[in-house]
Amino acid sequence: MRFSVVIPLYNKAPYIRCTIESVLVQTFTDFEVIVVDDGSTDRGAELVAQVRDPRLRLVRQVNAGVSAARNHGINLARGEWVSFLDADDWHHPRYLATLVEAQDNHPDSDVVGSYFVCFPDSGGTWPPRWKLPEKPLQVERITDLPERWMSGPSLFTSAMTVRTALLQKMQPCFAVGESSGEDLDLWFRLSECSTIALARAPLVAYRTDVKGSLTSHHLPLEVPPFLERMRARALSDAMTAEQCKSALAMVAQFEVTLARYAIASGRRAEAWKWLFQGRQAMNSRRWWLSA
Repeated sequence: MRFSVVIPLYNKAPYIRCTIESVLVQTFTDFEVIVVDDGSTDRGAELVAQVRDPRLRLVRQVNAGVSAARNHGINLARGEWVSFLDADDWHHPRYLATLVEAQDNHPDSDVVGSYFVCFPDSGGTWPPRWKLPEKPLQVERITDLPERWMSGPSLFTSAMTVRTALLQKMQPCFAVGESSGEDLDLWFRLSECSTIALARAPLVAYRTDVKGSLTSHHLPLEVPPFLERMRARALSDAMTAEQCKSALAMVAQFEVTLARYAIASGRRAEAWKWLFQGRQAMNSRRWWLSA
């Protein structure tokens, strides 16, 4: 089997059937779908159980959070690759087929994904029209994810696929108990041991502004745990010299962002604290504009 599509589910009854349907209509058909119900209290799990397709498996667990649900799905995966999909997002019908093309053309990459498109939740069942992937397929190869991320966020969990064997060696892949940055933590750790092949086609639809969405936007007050762990790996010589340089620069840029938030809130002393901690970014325009 080529793919195991892992879908964590928690109280997404209005969306889950359409999300599953977006997988079942894929033009590439060698896959299974594993829905991990994380103790939902709505009818989401029951709606999944009504879908009669031998490729679909529903498993249930006591509520433990999205990280635990994804880790559970990884442990159950029988496919060569694990593809992630949140319960309120969609995969384009040619998503898996495009990933196969990218995988075959870049066999050294254990992490493969695609671009994505965002749209606000309007209560509709299907996303707005999106462009089909261009031919021939263009692929961006990311060898330094922190450097790439500082020029603009590039990865989205529902648009990522990873070799199952690598994920199962890294278990627990997603940090249990964390609800912010737990996915970024995995992508950055994976980027330290594999190039990332990213199809330049928006083949995943991300519905924003959904109540209870797995992706939330809160004003940060501290450096998130995944960046602290990245800094610790860099300082422990677990990375190459170039990876270390980029990782520390990314953490410093985030500290500059915290300083800017503090300035906007009138907390000057706190702003100076973050600017001092982010002095690795002193050669950047953002640091000096914040000072």
